[in-house]
Amino acid sequence: RVLIVSPTRELAIQIRDNILQYSQGIDLRCGVVLGGVNQSSQKKVLQKGVDILVATPGRLVDLINQKIANINNVEILVLDEADTMLDMGFIKDIKFIISKTLSERQTLLFSATINPEVKELSKQFMKDPLTIKTKTAEVTADKIEQELYYVDSTNKLNLLLELLSTKDKKTTLIFTRTKHGANKLAEKLDEYGLKTSVIHGNKTQSNRVKALNDFKTGKTKIMIATDIAARGIDINDLGLVINYDLPEKNEIYIHRIGRTARAGKEGKSITLCTSAEIYNVKGIEKLIDHKIKVIDHKYPMLLKEVKPQQKHHNDNKKRFANNKPSNKKYTNDKANKKKYYKGSN
Repeated sequence: RVLIVSPTRELAIQIRDNILQYSQGIDLRCGVVLGGVNQSSQKKVLQKGVDILVATPGRLVDLINQKIANINNVEILVLDEADTMLDMGFIKDIKFIISKTLSERQTLLFSATINPEVKELSKQFMKDPLTIKTKTAEVTADKIEQELYYVDSTNKLNLLLELLSTKDKKTTLIFTRTKHGANKLAEKLDEYGLKTSVIHGNKTQSNRVKALNDFKTGKTKIMIATDIAARGIDINDLGLVINYDLPEKNEIYIHRIGRTARAGKEGKSITLCTSAEIYNVKGIEKLIDHKIKVIDHKYPMLLKEVKPQQKHHNDNKKRFANNKPSNKKYTNDKANKKKYYKGSN
């Protein structure tokens, strides 16, 4: 009996679907329980019994407390995207779930980053774990062409519209930092006749499923998402990822652009960077161990003032303070005495 715990509904559904696909012809029962939908159908699945259960933490805890889900005989426990679950505040749920399983079990913990919280979790609930690591630099696939556009915040939308009009109608996934930002950007693009799908945590599960299906099937060519879509979501033939806002954590950049160039295919990522995000870019470049190619365009960044953004940090506790002097080169336009940013490749 196997229990797979996943941080998001979309990832849980995807894992379930993949298991069903891989187990065709095998007498293997697989079910999924997740929040945001009615419990009745999930209760029926559990009452019939399953060999593999995929679950999001909150809904599983709820069903355990209702004595509908019984995981006492789980032999293999999989914690997928463990760092994300901890970031989302599921630590109490995870500990509760683990406490309800067999003490003698196999535990598999998958995590993109091994931060102190993940280490503590493994130390507390795993016995002499074997650690298998992939180098961070290898995660940013060679087949992803990465580009960086420096732009003032007032011209971000104009630049985005320019990019969307010249990218050969590729399927495009646009990341924003906030739910409000995703909704607002969708409204703006709609005003320009660009049909989009939107996915974030405030959307109902049915809306999230529809948005993702419309995008996967090509009904919409543009999807706007918060980082809920950055981890694990597999979208075939995604041609372009645009970071409209830089992520709060540098590591998330890797997961965002990793939505393209899947299964050996080529892909492209574009990052828009305002003056307040310059030091975030430096942190990302340090993390991936190479410079991102800077592209000139018709909306160059006009540096009157660099407003520091709230400090973000990666899971190695490296901090990139926004109040340090920049190492970038500037040139003065003597005609109008304005400074323009010249990023270097």
